[in-house]
Amino acid sequence: MTQHAEKEITKLTRLCDQKGNLNPEAIGFARKPIIECNLSGHYLRKKKWNHWSIFGEEIFFSVTISHFDYAAVCTLYFLEYETQRFFEKTIMIPLGLGTKLKMPPRVFEPIQFSNNEVEISITYFQQQTFLKVTSENFDNELLLAELTILHPQEDDTLNVVVPWNRQTFQFTSKHHTLPTMGFVKLGNRHYRFHEEDCFSILDFGRGVWPRNASLNWAMASQKIRNDRIGLNFGGKWTDGTGMTENAVFVNGKMTKIHEDVVFTCDDTNYMKPWYITTKFSDHVMLTFHPFFEYTNKTNGKLVKSETRHFLGYYHGHIKLYDGSLLTIQQMLGGIEKYSAKW
Repeated sequence: MTQHAEKEITKLTRLCDQKGNLNPEAIGFARKPIIECNLSGHYLRKKKWNHWSIFGEEIFFSVTISHFDYAAVCTLYFLEYETQRFFEKTIMIPLGLGTKLKMPPRVFEPIQFSNNEVEISITYFQQQTFLKVTSENFDNELLLAELTILHPQEDDTLNVVVPWNRQTFQFTSKHHTLPTMGFVKLGNRHYRFHEEDCFSILDFGRGVWPRNASLNWAMASQKIRNDRIGLNFGGKWTDGTGMTENAVFVNGKMTKIHEDVVFTCDDTNYMKPWYITTKFSDHVMLTFHPFFEYTNKTNGKLVKSETRHFLGYYHGHIKLYDGSLLTIQQMLGGIEKYSAKW
């Protein structure tokens, strides 16, 4: 595998220096979320989000709380696989006024969002996240979600600081194959989650971004042949930085992939198969077959963005560093294609 020096960080490190610029000591990756995101300054350029992707046996459910300095944005997604019933609710509040929203600097700290349309509470206690969502009018019905998400103590997580320069940088923390139990209730439909077969992914991001951004993100967390398997691949936004957000998880043990990956798709028909491959080798050879696409667009004065979300199945193989071959067959997951002027 093509290698380059991605430094591994093993002790608590602050993301920024006293001026709010990137702390060079934070550049690297870690297996635990030991980066403190002490962001300051950079008015209107800071981006902060906590995003949950939750894969149930019958539904996909997603919760995002974010703050982009000029606005607080909360998004909920619901998809029933069999019927493809889909509904999305996005709430944007200029400057986050009236929400009292505080985006914490550390991963395992509580976060709440509340207004007249939705209430979200996310708390963490003893290796468990408790996620509760209530919305009185979600596709004209009452939505209630109460989920307990387990964080196995021995599991690795993917934590990467990506440097564009001292003034623009990003900390990304991805937590995969988190066993999930509880329920989502929509109207009179009740969807149960069982920790043996239902898994969540946490995407925690804090950084200072350039005005224009473009990225791909591929992810999956499922049980395959009694093993908990997680896939995380990123494209475009990390290219040329010397860092990647590419990793594979097997039963909580992370294999960090230091090589860039390339996303290949048909820009005239995104529902055709996608290909994710390592740039210089054959260590990652994956095909993604979408079965559902949904698009979220923002077209404001300060921000224009388009996010295309795809759910589908992964096939292919990944060569691990010990020489073994991880075979992927019919693995449920997703891809995001994001572009923004923000």
